[in-house]
Amino acid sequence: MRVLPAPDDASCFYWEAAARGEFAIQRCRACRSYVHPPRDACPRCASTDLGGERVSGHGTVYSFTIGHHAASGIPTPFALVLVELDEQPGLRVLGNLLEFPLDQVRVGMPVAVTFEDVGGGVTLPQWKIR
Repeated sequence: MRVLPAPDDASCFYWEAAARGEFAIQRCRACRSYVHPPRDACPRCASTDLGGERVSGHGTVYSFTIGHHAASGIPTPFALVLVELDEQPGLRVLGNLLEFPLDQVRVGMPVAVTFEDVGGGVTLPQWKIR
């Protein structure tokens, strides 16, 4: 069985945007820094004035691993990528890289967000090569 996310008050905007086919990241309204994963206060300026903002969904593979263990319920093998988003240095998001040969995954590859309906009312942001 696949483990699905459990949205909370800080992350519900993220999952609601994904369900609409949009990619949104939390942003501090005080210092304008993007914040991920979502939290209650900005790690840069400590402001609690945060909101979700639509972003490009473009980035590059910062790091990756090839998963061979099926404990999470994801069909194996799979590529789990850490993507650095174009919007801000150091702004990174995890997801699966879809529809790409696992032996060809490399750091620095340009990717774009895509959305995968995994059932249970959950849509996951995932990644494809652009």
